[in-house]
Amino acid sequence: MTTIALVTGANKGLGRETVRRLAALGWEVFLTARDEARGSAAAAELSVRFVPLDVTSDESVTAAADTVRRQVDRLDVLVNNAGVGAPATAVGETPAADLSDVFNVNVFGPVRVTNAFLPLLRAAEHPRIVMVSSTLGSIAFSGQPHVLDVVPPQLGYPGSKAALNMITNQYARALPGIKVNAVEPGYTATDLTGHHGHQTVTEGTDAIVQLACIGPNGPTGEFFDREGVVPW
Repeated sequence: MTTIALVTGANKGLGRETVRRLAALGWEVFLTARDEARGSAAAAELSVRFVPLDVTSDESVTAAADTVRRQVDRLDVLVNNAGVGAPATAVGETPAADLSDVFNVNVFGPVRVTNAFLPLLRAAEHPRIVMVSSTLGSIAFSGQPHVLDVVPPQLGYPGSKAALNMITNQYARALPGIKVNAVEPGYTATDLTGHHGHQTVTEGTDAIVQLACIGPNGPTGEFFDREGVVPW
């Protein structure tokens, strides 16, 4: 039976590479993106299905789930990849309103998408959800000397990924029949990092693909990078 997967924010970067790698496994993959022109072009290049999906819109997410439901009877893997960065404004000068955009994509987006696709996931024999997070949202990691030296204090991006980590943990607790894990891609050369990362997008998707491919006895409610478990 062919594995069916859906990846959000997948017209470029880590999302696109995740789609490419999963499709290369022989999986049936839905590539989703907010930009229909770019998403359609990427899907055509990779020979996968395209579904428009804006993770910040309840209506768009519902429509995407309805579209997928008309085409397949289940979803084996959901990869919540869509994410954005935030201006590195000084902590004491960051208005609460400035956090709304990054939280809407990085936190509320995965909740909207996960909830909308739960019926299709529950119809699968061995469903998995992969949340693309960051160790910048890890309390333990944020206190390491090498982080303190190079990453200035900020509220938006780290705060949103810390929230996503807890959301991952709570979904894993609430959905015992579904494997739910978070991943740290690593410092990868993408638009999000200004293409300054030392990893390629293939290296950056290693953990995503690994967790998408876990078996029925695989982990749930954990946080991984390409080397293994990382601290929350």
